[in-house]
Amino acid sequence: MTTLTVLMVCLGNICRSPTAEAALVEAATEAGLDLQVRSAGTGGWHVGAPPDPRMTDAAAQVGLHLDGEAAQVDASSLEQADIVFAMDRSNLRDLQRLAAAHDVSTPIQLFRDFDPQPGDGEVPDPYYGGPDGFAEVVAICRRTALEVVRRIVDGELGDGTAVTASHDDVDRPS
Repeated sequence: MTTLTVLMVCLGNICRSPTAEAALVEAATEAGLDLQVRSAGTGGWHVGAPPDPRMTDAAAQVGLHLDGEAAQVDASSLEQADIVFAMDRSNLRDLQRLAAAHDVSTPIQLFRDFDPQPGDGEVPDPYYGGPDGFAEVVAICRRTALEVVRRIVDGELGDGTAVTASHDDVDRPS
């Protein structure tokens, strides 16, 4: 299997997308899957900054390590990816507009399309909330990353086409 390049995108690239990046790397490593995972934000406010310390702390409490520096997504980063995951609908729309403006055909979809417990379909932004919001983001990213890796391993995702996730066919905890 060719190494897939996955791009995780949120607004500022200091909370959700670096957490999703770390969770996907963790899940891929555990599965013995070779993935190249990066993250970026649609906004440029935090470019060069490390992940938010509150997010880093919440992740560290459950053994997930966040690192790197915030970057802003551009057409080139979309082109270099095999699949792009947006953390919410607003970022999904921004990414779709960017891709359309530069004739980029990389599949772009919501990360939580693959969450066995999809809630409202978005990874909530914890930036203005308390510690529980950061812990929730870690839990969402970890379980969704496991499902993304399962779908890649099973050949359902990563062949250059987006997969429409049906939550009816996902095993749910009883």
